[in-house]
Amino acid sequence: MEKTRNLVTYLQAAPLAVVLLGFLIAPIVMIVIVSFWGATEFSIYPAFQFDNYAFLFGSPVTYKVFFATFKYAIITWALTLSIGFTIAYFLAFHIRTQAIQTVLFLLCTIPFLTSNIIRMISWIPFLGRNGIANQALISWGVIDVPLEWLLYSDFAVILAFVHLYTLFMVVPIFNTMIRIDKSLIEAAYDNGASGFQTLKHVIIPLTKPGIMIGTIFVVTLVMGDFITVRFMSGSQKANVGRLISNDISLLQYPSAAATAVILLCTVLIVIGVLLRFVNIRKEL
Repeated sequence: MEKTRNLVTYLQAAPLAVVLLGFLIAPIVMIVIVSFWGATEFSIYPAFQFDNYAFLFGSPVTYKVFFATFKYAIITWALTLSIGFTIAYFLAFHIRTQAIQTVLFLLCTIPFLTSNIIRMISWIPFLGRNGIANQALISWGVIDVPLEWLLYSDFAVILAFVHLYTLFMVVPIFNTMIRIDKSLIEAAYDNGASGFQTLKHVIIPLTKPGIMIGTIFVVTLVMGDFITVRFMSGSQKANVGRLISNDISLLQYPSAAATAVILLCTVLIVIGVLLRFVNIRKEL
């Protein structure tokens, strides 16, 4: 009887295990294997060598690109957290009826009904030298000449990242806040806590799982993105995703695979560090 139950359990888990093996584990294993291969200008040959990793770790460009990637990720995380927490707090505690909460939340998702690339490119005519932003500032007398740094700069890249990924911070934080027992907040006020003290000692600690989930989403998406950096910087800036994309365009697949492995390990380390601050499985 026990063997039959175990067999049924294994059979039930088998389809999911096959999907994970075929679409997650196998591709990662293939990337790791290819990262040790060699390449010339005209061919790729199977091998087991560390030339790709030695080149990456020995090049100062690699460190500059990773630094830029972390810079984009940290700044985007800070801005999306500030905006996302504020929106989620407003929806969870200042909107009393669930129907209005749902409507306002759906309004936040409307931009996601269009392509990321379309939403990103829409900033270009707004931020351009003769764009809406510069023309408005000139007409108001704020500036005399157009601002050059609005477009094709780190500012434009981070602005696009924040626009694209803020909702990934709003959703988990709102989902956590909406389940906070309102009697805890009332008890804090009854005991003389101010609004800031209630926020600091009650709401934020109870919202940590949502903050961590949103942080993981935003950080991993920004670190793996490459098209946003390419378009919004005018190909003047680079991150790890662009480094991989450039290697692929040059048919240097082993080098691209090695960079992808390093990026994957870096992201996993970042996620591991984040999970040290809160036990998401326990608190959810």
